[in-house]
Amino acid sequence: MSENIARPAAPLPPLHVLLAAPRGFCAGVDRAIQIVETALRKFGAPVYVRHEIVHNRFVVESLEAKGAVFVQELDEVPDDRPVVFSAHGVPKSVPAEAQRRNMIFVDATCPLVSKVHREAERHFETGRTVILIGHAGHPEVVGTIGQLPDGAVKLVETVADVATLSVDDPDNLAFATQTTLSVDDTGAIVEALRTRFPTIAGPKREDICYATTNRQAAVKAIATGADALLVLGAPNSSNSVRLVEVARAHGCTRAMLVQRAAQIDWDRLENIRTLGITAGASAPEVLVDEVLAALGERFAVTVEEVVTATENVTFKLPRVLAAE
Repeated sequence: MSENIARPAAPLPPLHVLLAAPRGFCAGVDRAIQIVETALRKFGAPVYVRHEIVHNRFVVESLEAKGAVFVQELDEVPDDRPVVFSAHGVPKSVPAEAQRRNMIFVDATCPLVSKVHREAERHFETGRTVILIGHAGHPEVVGTIGQLPDGAVKLVETVADVATLSVDDPDNLAFATQTTLSVDDTGAIVEALRTRFPTIAGPKREDICYATTNRQAAVKAIATGADALLVLGAPNSSNSVRLVEVARAHGCTRAMLVQRAAQIDWDRLENIRTLGITAGASAPEVLVDEVLAALGERFAVTVEEVVTATENVTFKLPRVLAAE
């Protein structure tokens, strides 16, 4: 009589993970989420939120489970319920309409985006035309353009746009940028603007935020040593999409954007030895943990955290949310 003898399982293939740091939530995203959670505690559910508070479905669904209701426009919000404006910023017409309706509203615009708004206003007040470097249709760009009257801001997206840009007074210009752009691409556009318009004024410090800059630098540090790279983030998250582009531009052609571990294309990770991982500024660390757990089921994983900067930035919550 033969016996069934259990054979030992084949050993898992080794995988070395290069984990970028900094990664994930920035101070502006952390503040925006805290604003919604604090508003729910202060005012009770439902609290309405105009647009996604940050570009991450996991975050949005977590807040929905707590009583947040996400809408596209103010006309979907009852007059007697509070509304939060997203971290990306809104045109001036939005809070003006909320005030007209005597609504309770909380502005969760990232303070670094608000800084760009104030810069654009100051330039306009001195008679300058504002050139905004950014992506058409992105909520942050819509919000920044909406700080000034129609026609006061001209948008450029590429170096090629600079060559065809038409302005009334070439000697009376200023530029500002979306905060979540590629540092390298934006530098090339700024150089093109300064070459064509030598007197153009710019921000005292670059508008691209510290978190975007730091996350791109961390990706550059791991991209050259990685066979493939995963960026955790949403397809409508500008800073996350830029991280994929930066990784590819710095030697990792197999850089991929995924929202959750369930979206990983395992075929594309076949036969790799080293995998880079990072997360966009609106992706929570729990999603990184989820991916590492999924990798652990398929590989013998070792993790090396590559730290290129340390962040300790925090932003205060709006006064309207102060405890009474």
